[in-house]
Amino acid sequence: MKTSASIITKIALGALLAGSIVACNQNKPATPATPTAATTVKPEIVYINEDTVNTKYNASIDMRKRLEDKGKTMQNDVGGKRQALQRQIADYQKNASTMSADQRQTTEQRLQREGQTEQSYEQNASAQMQTAQADESKKLYEKVYEFTKQYAKENGYKMVLTFQTGNAQLLYADPSLDVTADYLKKLNDAYAKEKK
Repeated sequence: MKTSASIITKIALGALLAGSIVACNQNKPATPATPTAATTVKPEIVYINEDTVNTKYNASIDMRKRLEDKGKTMQNDVGGKRQALQRQIADYQKNASTMSADQRQTTEQRLQREGQTEQSYEQNASAQMQTAQADESKKLYEKVYEFTKQYAKENGYKMVLTFQTGNAQLLYADPSLDVTADYLKKLNDAYAKEKK
């Protein structure tokens, strides 16, 4: 599941950066030459704590749950097939001394084919799981990207960056530029509406 979290992190980062670039390329409206003292300066660049979004965004939580459930189901299925093959091998080893040479050879060939089939099945299950993770991550990326574009536009942000613990791309940002709480609330609200 660490791979899943890593993929989600990379996707979310890409979405946020792409949204930021799109927002920056929009035409700038004419601004007065001299701002008044009463005008509140709203930041054009903000950041979102990616760790918080990854752990508290309901769509991300639901995605992880679906993938975990699917992974457990596949693991149980593969494990059951492996155990059945191991029982057959144990039975063969127990009865091999009473079998004729032809029976032993036929049984060994059958068990070898079944072993290859089980190994192939396990590899296919693993590939299916990776495909499912990639598909889910892509869907999540698209949701986050589209939401971030709209969020930036609605709030007048030119750039929305992400901050992630241990990620050296953003070493420091003033906490007043952190819009994670508002972003996450609106992101989860949008997901809840979509889920209905």
